[in-house]
Amino acid sequence: MIPIKLSKRQQEILEIVKEAGPITGKEIAEKLSLTRATLRPDLAILTMAGSLEAKPRVGYFFNPQSEVRQSAANLAKQLVNNYKAHPIVVQKSASVYDAIVQIFLEDVGTLYAVDKEGLLAGVISRKDLLRAAIGNNNLEELPISVIMTRMPNIVTVKYDETLFEAAKKLIHNHIDSLPVVREIDKEKNMYEVIGRITKTTITRAYVELLEI
Repeated sequence: MIPIKLSKRQQEILEIVKEAGPITGKEIAEKLSLTRATLRPDLAILTMAGSLEAKPRVGYFFNPQSEVRQSAANLAKQLVNNYKAHPIVVQKSASVYDAIVQIFLEDVGTLYAVDKEGLLAGVISRKDLLRAAIGNNNLEELPISVIMTRMPNIVTVKYDETLFEAAKKLIHNHIDSLPVVREIDKEKNMYEVIGRITKTTITRAYVELLEI
Protein backbone atom coordinates (compact mmCIF):
# COMPACT_ATOMS: atom_id res chain seq x y z
CA MET A 1 0.00 0.00 0.00
CA ILE A 2 1.36 3.43 -0.96
CA PRO A 3 1.50 5.78 2.05
CA ILE A 4 -0.30 9.09 1.82
CA LYS A 5 0.63 12.38 3.38
CA LEU A 6 -2.04 13.27 5.90
CA SER A 7 -3.39 16.76 6.41
CA LYS A 8 -3.40 18.34 9.86
CA ARG A 9 -7.13 17.64 10.22
CA GLN A 10 -6.72 14.00 9.18
CA GLN A 11 -3.98 13.57 11.79
CA GLU A 12 -6.33 15.10 14.40
CA ILE A 13 -9.05 12.64 13.38
CA LEU A 14 -6.64 9.72 13.81
CA GLU A 15 -5.69 10.89 17.31
CA ILE A 16 -9.36 11.21 18.29
CA VAL A 17 -10.19 7.72 17.02
CA LYS A 18 -7.11 6.27 18.75
CA GLU A 19 -8.24 7.70 22.09
CA ALA A 20 -12.01 7.32 21.83
CA GLY A 21 -12.72 4.64 19.24
CA PRO A 22 -15.08 3.15 18.37
CA ILE A 23 -16.55 6.55 17.68
CA THR A 24 -19.13 7.79 15.20
CA GLY A 25 -18.58 10.39 12.53
CA LYS A 26 -21.00 12.69 14.33
CA GLU A 27 -19.00 12.45 17.55
CA ILE A 28 -15.74 13.14 15.71
CA ALA A 29 -17.31 16.19 14.06
CA GLU A 30 -18.48 17.51 17.42
CA LYS A 31 -15.00 17.16 18.92
CA LEU A 32 -13.57 19.19 16.03
CA SER A 33 -16.48 21.67 15.96
CA LEU A 34 -17.18 20.79 12.35
CA THR A 35 -20.12 19.38 10.42
CA ARG A 36 -20.29 15.69 9.44
CA ALA A 37 -20.42 16.74 5.78
CA THR A 38 -17.12 18.58 6.14
CA LEU A 39 -15.44 15.48 7.60
CA ARG A 40 -16.78 12.93 5.09
CA PRO A 41 -13.91 13.33 2.55
CA ASP A 42 -11.29 13.01 5.29
CA LEU A 43 -12.94 9.94 6.81
CA ALA A 44 -13.24 8.38 3.35
CA ILE A 45 -9.53 8.95 2.65
CA LEU A 46 -8.46 7.55 6.03
CA THR A 47 -10.69 4.50 5.58
CA MET A 48 -9.50 3.78 2.02
CA ALA A 49 -5.89 4.21 3.15
CA GLY A 50 -6.44 1.58 5.83
CA SER A 51 -5.77 3.93 8.74
CA LEU A 52 -9.35 3.60 9.96
CA GLU A 53 -11.92 0.83 9.85
CA ALA A 54 -15.63 1.53 9.88
CA LYS A 55 -18.53 -0.61 11.05
CA PRO A 56 -22.17 0.36 10.44
CA ARG A 57 -24.01 1.56 13.57
CA VAL A 58 -20.80 1.20 15.59
CA GLY A 59 -18.36 3.81 14.28
CA TYR A 60 -14.72 4.15 13.38
CA PHE A 61 -11.83 2.07 14.75
CA PHE A 62 -8.13 2.83 14.48
CA ASN A 63 -6.20 0.20 12.51
CA PRO A 64 -2.83 -0.35 14.29
CA GLN A 65 -1.47 -2.11 11.20
CA SER A 66 -1.47 1.24 9.42
CA GLU A 67 1.36 2.47 11.66
CA VAL A 68 3.39 -0.63 10.86
CA ARG A 69 2.84 -0.04 7.14
CA GLN A 70 3.80 3.62 7.52
CA SER A 71 6.98 2.68 9.40
CA ALA A 72 7.84 0.16 6.70
CA ALA A 73 7.19 2.78 4.04
CA ASN A 74 9.43 5.26 5.86
CA LEU A 75 12.16 2.64 6.08
CA ALA A 76 11.88 1.91 2.37
CA LYS A 77 12.64 5.55 1.55
CA GLN A 78 15.74 5.85 3.74
CA LEU A 79 19.01 6.10 1.83
CA VAL A 80 21.85 3.63 2.28
CA ASN A 81 24.27 6.53 2.74
CA ASN A 82 22.57 7.52 6.00
CA TYR A 83 22.88 4.07 7.58
CA LYS A 84 26.04 2.53 6.16
CA ALA A 85 28.69 1.29 8.58
CA HIS A 86 32.44 1.55 8.20
CA PRO A 87 33.72 -1.10 5.75
CA ILE A 88 36.16 -3.70 7.03
CA VAL A 89 38.70 -4.13 4.25
CA VAL A 90 41.77 -6.26 3.66
CA GLN A 91 44.37 -6.16 0.93
CA LYS A 92 43.73 -8.86 -1.66
CA SER A 93 47.36 -9.93 -1.28
CA ALA A 94 46.74 -10.83 2.39
CA SER A 95 46.79 -14.45 3.50
CA VAL A 96 43.80 -16.48 4.61
CA TYR A 97 45.36 -16.60 8.08
CA ASP A 98 45.48 -12.79 8.26
CA ALA A 99 41.86 -12.59 7.08
CA ILE A 100 40.72 -15.05 9.75
CA VAL A 101 42.45 -13.00 12.46
CA GLN A 102 40.92 -9.75 11.17
CA ILE A 103 37.39 -11.08 10.80
CA PHE A 104 37.36 -12.23 14.41
CA LEU A 105 39.06 -9.12 15.79
CA GLU A 106 36.54 -6.90 14.00
CA ASP A 107 33.65 -9.27 14.85
CA VAL A 108 32.12 -9.08 11.37
CA GLY A 109 30.82 -11.70 8.98
CA THR A 110 32.38 -10.38 5.78
CA LEU A 111 35.61 -8.75 4.66
CA TYR A 112 36.04 -6.70 1.50
CA ALA A 113 39.27 -7.22 -0.42
CA VAL A 114 40.73 -4.16 -2.13
CA ASP A 115 43.55 -3.72 -4.61
CA LYS A 116 46.53 -1.34 -4.38
CA GLU A 117 44.33 1.54 -5.53
CA GLY A 118 41.80 0.82 -2.80
CA LEU A 119 39.17 -0.42 -5.25
CA LEU A 120 36.89 -3.38 -4.57
CA ALA A 121 38.49 -6.62 -5.72
CA GLY A 122 36.65 -9.31 -3.80
CA VAL A 123 34.45 -10.39 -0.92
CA ILE A 124 35.38 -12.97 1.71
CA SER A 125 32.81 -14.46 4.09
CA ARG A 126 33.23 -16.55 7.22
CA LYS A 127 32.10 -19.57 5.22
CA ASP A 128 34.84 -18.94 2.64
CA LEU A 129 37.45 -18.85 5.38
CA LEU A 130 36.05 -21.94 7.08
CA ARG A 131 36.14 -23.93 3.85
CA ALA A 132 39.71 -22.80 3.21
CA ALA A 133 40.81 -23.71 6.74
CA ILE A 134 39.42 -27.25 6.73
CA GLY A 135 42.25 -29.66 5.98
CA ASN A 136 44.67 -26.88 5.05
CA ASN A 137 47.79 -26.41 7.17
CA ASN A 138 49.28 -23.65 5.04
CA LEU A 139 46.90 -20.77 5.73
CA GLU A 140 49.71 -18.24 6.03
CA GLU A 141 50.81 -19.08 2.49
CA LEU A 142 47.34 -19.19 0.92
CA PRO A 143 46.27 -15.77 -0.46
CA ILE A 144 42.65 -14.69 -0.05
CA SER A 145 42.55 -13.92 -3.77
CA VAL A 146 42.25 -17.68 -4.30
CA ILE A 147 39.07 -18.06 -2.25
CA MET A 148 37.32 -14.68 -2.55
CA THR A 149 34.32 -13.88 -4.71
CA ARG A 150 35.50 -11.61 -7.51
CA MET A 151 33.96 -8.93 -9.67
CA PRO A 152 31.64 -9.02 -11.55
CA ASN A 153 30.04 -11.62 -9.27
CA ILE A 154 29.98 -9.33 -6.23
CA VAL A 155 26.57 -7.93 -5.27
CA THR A 156 26.97 -4.27 -4.34
CA VAL A 157 24.74 -1.39 -3.34
CA LYS A 158 25.32 2.28 -4.17
CA TYR A 159 25.25 4.94 -1.48
CA ASP A 160 22.25 6.69 -3.10
CA GLU A 161 20.04 3.57 -3.23
CA THR A 162 17.35 2.97 -0.63
CA LEU A 163 17.41 0.55 2.29
CA PHE A 164 14.50 -1.25 0.63
CA GLU A 165 16.61 -1.89 -2.46
CA ALA A 166 19.48 -3.05 -0.26
CA ALA A 167 17.18 -5.40 1.68
CA LYS A 168 15.91 -6.96 -1.55
CA LYS A 169 19.48 -7.63 -2.69
CA LEU A 170 20.36 -9.27 0.62
CA ILE A 171 17.30 -11.53 0.51
CA HIS A 172 17.35 -12.40 -3.19
CA ASN A 173 21.04 -13.26 -3.16
CA HIS A 174 21.00 -15.08 0.20
CA ILE A 175 23.85 -12.99 1.60
CA ASP A 176 24.42 -11.17 4.90
CA SER A 177 26.41 -8.15 3.78
CA LEU A 178 26.62 -5.66 0.92
CA PRO A 179 29.58 -3.40 0.16
CA VAL A 180 28.43 0.18 -0.29
CA VAL A 181 30.25 1.53 -3.32
CA ARG A 182 30.92 4.66 -5.32
CA GLU A 183 31.16 3.97 -9.03
CA ILE A 184 34.53 4.78 -10.61
CA ASP A 185 34.24 2.96 -13.95
CA LYS A 186 31.18 0.75 -14.44
CA GLU A 187 32.40 -0.89 -17.64
CA LYS A 188 35.65 -1.96 -15.98
CA ASN A 189 33.88 -2.94 -12.74
CA MET A 190 35.85 -0.38 -10.75
CA TYR A 191 34.23 0.66 -7.49
CA GLU A 192 35.43 2.41 -4.35
CA VAL A 193 34.24 0.80 -1.11
CA ILE A 194 32.78 3.46 1.19
CA GLY A 195 30.69 1.41 3.62
CA ARG A 196 28.74 -1.74 4.32
CA ILE A 197 25.09 -2.65 4.81
CA THR A 198 24.08 -5.82 6.65
CA LYS A 199 20.86 -7.49 7.74
CA THR A 200 21.58 -6.08 11.19
CA THR A 201 21.74 -2.58 9.66
CA ILE A 202 18.26 -3.00 8.19
CA THR A 203 16.85 -4.31 11.47
CA ARG A 204 18.42 -1.49 13.49
CA ALA A 205 17.06 1.14 11.09
CA TYR A 206 13.55 -0.32 11.38
CA VAL A 207 13.70 -0.31 15.19
CA GLU A 208 14.90 3.31 15.20
CA LEU A 209 12.01 4.38 12.98
CA LEU A 210 9.47 2.57 15.17
CA GLU A 211 10.86 4.33 18.26
CA ILE A 212 10.50 7.82 16.77
